[in-house]
Formats: sequence, C-alpha cells, structure tokens
Amino acid sequence: MRPRTLDEVIGQRHLLGPGTPLRRLVESEAPMSLFLWGPPGTGKTTLAYVVSNVTKRRFVEVSAVSAGVKDVRAAIDNARRELGMSGRQTVLFVDEVHRFNKAQQDALLPAVENRWVTFIGATTENPFFSVISPLLSRSLLLTLESLSEDDIRAVLERAVSDPRGLGGRATLAPQALEHLVRLAGGDARRSLTYLEAAALLADDITIEVVEKAVDKAAVRYDRQGDQHYDVISAFIKSMRGSDADAALHYLARMIEAGEDPRFIARRIVIFASEDVGMADPTCLQTAVAAAQAVQLIGLPEGQINLAHAVIHCAMAPKSNAVVKAIGAAVGDVRRGLIGQVPGHLRDAHYPGAAKLGHGDGYKYPHDFDHGLVRQEYAPEQVRDRRYYEPTRHGAEAPVADRWAKIRDFLRGS
Repeated sequence: MRPRTLDEVIGQRHLLGPGTPLRRLVESEAPMSLFLWGPPGTGKTTLAYVVSNVTKRRFVEVSAVSAGVKDVRAAIDNARRELGMSGRQTVLFVDEVHRFNKAQQDALLPAVENRWVTFIGATTENPFFSVISPLLSRSLLLTLESLSEDDIRAVLERAVSDPRGLGGRATLAPQALEHLVRLAGGDARRSLTYLEAAALLADDITIEVVEKAVDKAAVRYDRQGDQHYDVISAFIKSMRGSDADAALHYLARMIEAGEDPRFIARRIVIFASEDVGMADPTCLQTAVAAAQAVQLIGLPEGQINLAHAVIHCAMAPKSNAVVKAIGAAVGDVRRGLIGQVPGHLRDAHYPGAAKLGHGDGYKYPHDFDHGLVRQEYAPEQVRDRRYYEPTRHGAEAPVADRWAKIRDFLRGS
C-alpha cells in the first residue's frame, strides 16, 4: 500500500502543497539534501520512495542500525559511478540517521556538499541534538506530523478496497475501523499491520476479530463524547484527592484509548498551578518538563514522563490559593475596580515624562533594608483588597508567614 505518487500520500499536507520543497524536488532536476523528522509511521520512507519513483532516480537505502562507514562510502561511490556513466542521479536514503556516529555522518558530507546524490535522512529524534552541524546546515529540515484520525481512517479504508491491499475480499465493521484508528496512534504502518493481522483471521472484520488479532481489548472511550469528559474529570479529581493509583488508572485508560498525549500534558500543567500552586512550586516545573518531554519523544516512552508528573501532582500538598487569587483580581477588574496607576509608579523613561511628574517620589526597594520600602503600589480603588490568601499546606506555610509580614509592613499596620 505504499504510495507511488505525491498525490497518493495521506497526511503531511503542509509539505506536499504547490511550491513546497518536496514538490520542487520532484519537479526539479537538481539534487537536494533533506532531513525528514517525525514520529514512526508518518511517511518518511514513503516520501523518499515517492521522490525516487517520480523522478526516475535510483533508490539506495542504507539503515543506520546496521550500516557502517564502509557501506556509506560504497553507496556513494556507486552513485558517483552511475552519475558519471549514465547521468542518472541516485536517492541515498538513510533510515534512522540519528544512530550514525560522528565519523559515519562525516562520511556523508562530500556526497552532500558536491551533490553526488540526493540525500534524504529519516529520523525520529530531534536532529539538532543527533546530527552534526555541517551535515544539518547543508540540508533542508522538514518536520512530519503524526497522522490525524481522519488520515488513518483513509489509510485503512483504501487498504480494504485497493487491489494492492485486501481488494474488497474483506469487510471492515465501523466499530472495528474506529478501534484500529485508536490503536494506530497516528502511525499508518501500525494500522496496516493490525488490519492485515485481523484479515488473516476473518473476512468479516468485527471489533472482536480485531481484539483477538491484536491481543488488545478495545477501551470504550469516545474522544468526542461523554467518556472523554468523564475520564478526564475523574483523572483531575483523583489527583486533587491525592489518589495516585486512581490517577494512574485514568492516565492509562486515556493513553490506551488513543487520547492525544499533549492534551493530557496540558491538563497536568494546569492542575499544577490550579490545585497545587505554592504548596509545592516544583510541581509546575515537573508538569512543564513532562509536557516538553512528550512533545520531544512522543508515545510510548512519553507515558513514563506523564506518569512521573501525575504521581508528583497527586502526592503534592494541595492549595488552590493561586487560582482563587487571580480569580478575585480578575473579578474586581471586570467590575470596574481599576483606578489610576499611582504617579510614582508610572513610566518615567520617555521624553516629557518628568514634566508630567511620572516617577516622582518612587523609592527603589533595593536601596532599603530587606529590599522593602513602604509606598503605595495598588490603585486607590483596590488598596485594601486581599487577593492572595496562602494556605498552611506544604511549602506555602513559610510563604504565608512571609506574606503576612510583608503585607502588614506595606499597609502600615
């Protein structure tokens, strides 16, 4: 089912439109060097094949898992020989290029720099961390995205009907189709592998057949329906209730059902400030780090980072003082309690500000003991309003003591 033309490729619309680098490469005679960076099953090898087929260039594939410098040089020498004898160009495709060490990557440089080959390197890891700078700077970096559910659905439906696939010999029930879409997790290759396994068991592919073929029960979970909202609600409330086991259960359910891990990560980041806040300020750091890790490495490994953040959030002391504070402040602003910024706090850097009295009387806190000085900071309308009311939970207890002293000092009590 590998596409033969760019028009047959499903997904990656941002790379395949008119005027895009891939289109130019296909339409041009000149060689070009590319890095294709994206999750597994998004079409990196497919795009390399398509470029080769459409442009009638030789296709030579080298796997960085098993090849060495000798193999790379041999492939380049053959490409130069073919170019010199027949004028035919070669697409040198290096899969998992991030696995090459520096010496192996250095061996590619002459071919890339002299354009002896059209070099295409595929990687699932960030090339800025895994590819040497000279090679990366001489190549165009294209980022592939995980296929959407609609993309995976189109891949499966085409495979069922296309003569190169099942050719209509099997039928795929709607529930079975949706289960395969969820199991694929944006990986087209995985979806076709599971479809093929199911088709070996029965011509009438039901959800029960898919479960048996893949040995994975269908998690009843509708990402657009009640199950989506019920599970994420239970997930948040379990962390809020400090039940790490229950929170991990709901995390696992969402991951197994194919929920977008970035959505889960965003909810954890929100929770870290909304329900933990200053009771454990490091919780937000863990949540943000987990979100970045998921973005960097994806699933399945990213589930470890998510679990790390979930356990931290669940076990941390809880405080909603931060969310209550900003809520109260926003509420006052919306009710019109705004007022003028005190004159001594206004910007005094632009020409003419001094004539308006901006900045007059401002006291620089660093010039005073403990970095504190009594002066008016809030507009008169909200001078006596109290927004941040810290709890005595966890690390917020000493913050509460310090804030009470600072507030009393600043208010003159």
